[in-house]
Amino acid sequence: NIAGGAEFNYSLLWVITLSTLMLIFLQHMSAHLGIVSGKCLAEGCREYLPRWSNYILGSTAMLACMATALAEFLGAAVGLTILTGLPLALSAVVSGVVILAVVTVQKYDQIEHLIISFVSVIGFCYLIELYLVKPDWASALRSSVVPTIGSREIFIAMGMLGAVVMPHNFYLHSEVIQKRNWKAEDEQRKRQLLRYEFLDTILAMCTGWVINCAMVIVAAAVFFRNNVMVTDVVQAADTLRPLAGGLAEFLFAVALICAGVSSSITACLAGGTVFTGFLGKEIDAQKKWFRAGVLLTAVPAIVLIIFLKDVYMSLIWSQVVLSLQLPFTILPLILLTRSRRVMGRYANGHFENLLLYVCGAIITVLNALLLLSFAGVSF
Repeated sequence: NIAGGAEFNYSLLWVITLSTLMLIFLQHMSAHLGIVSGKCLAEGCREYLPRWSNYILGSTAMLACMATALAEFLGAAVGLTILTGLPLALSAVVSGVVILAVVTVQKYDQIEHLIISFVSVIGFCYLIELYLVKPDWASALRSSVVPTIGSREIFIAMGMLGAVVMPHNFYLHSEVIQKRNWKAEDEQRKRQLLRYEFLDTILAMCTGWVINCAMVIVAAAVFFRNNVMVTDVVQAADTLRPLAGGLAEFLFAVALICAGVSSSITACLAGGTVFTGFLGKEIDAQKKWFRAGVLLTAVPAIVLIIFLKDVYMSLIWSQVVLSLQLPFTILPLILLTRSRRVMGRYANGHFENLLLYVCGAIITVLNALLLLSFAGVSF
């Protein structure tokens, strides 16, 4: 987000809006699968899709969890480094120990409350920063709904899309929705839960949209306005101090830590869910197979951070990997939710299927443009 703001002003805010709209619907469909079938996306893939396809789907989903963990552990580590001055490698180890302890000890509902608290802190920090930096609101509002894309912007745009529409969330959400004691014992109750879940998803994702937009707006207002090209996240914090004041730098670090810790927790939980779901093991955070999935997600991320040379590009690439994996998550979601064998009378209607196809097509076309830009094609 910092890269997008610094290099392209407000022009990529539309990516956040488009990504959020797709996320609302896709997240709803993953919860729909969990409530109706009683299975998460990984379990559904294992039971209803061909075995050969599960090797591809499972391995790419785990790769997405690892890429997310890398970015989020890195965010927490950078925030801790900014606040304390610790070396990045040591900050990564400290963050990793704290996050793994939370995932191992806490229960789903306790973790959910913790994440809500962190998100509230992030939102508060960026509301203050918006006041401090005084952005160009007219440009921001226009760019939020008017798409502009070219070969120069596509790399950052797809990083933003991957950072918002994270594929691992669909695996996790379809499982977590079952942990809320939402027991659909009859048809009326099932319909009621589906309505509640949709409203819950809209509220949560709209909150995320506001925070994500605030991040880009702050970056654009500070860095682009002052013609500062950001090539390092710690440098971005150092640059904030003379441009927007010491409070902005402090809030930036706090928001990074909160975002990194909360998102790292969800990445680890998603890794455990994907690992156990595709292996056909019980999805229980206290079981050894789940913890093995958590460690497989977290440990490579921490080790990579210790040896990273370019934090800035590593952050962006990790999110681009998520965008490239998204078609491998949306395809099974389409196949399972439209199947009467899986969903019974709650299988997708024509409208839901159409929206799923549109989401899949948009993401696939944007990924194709990204690959063309790698090949040197200008557009």
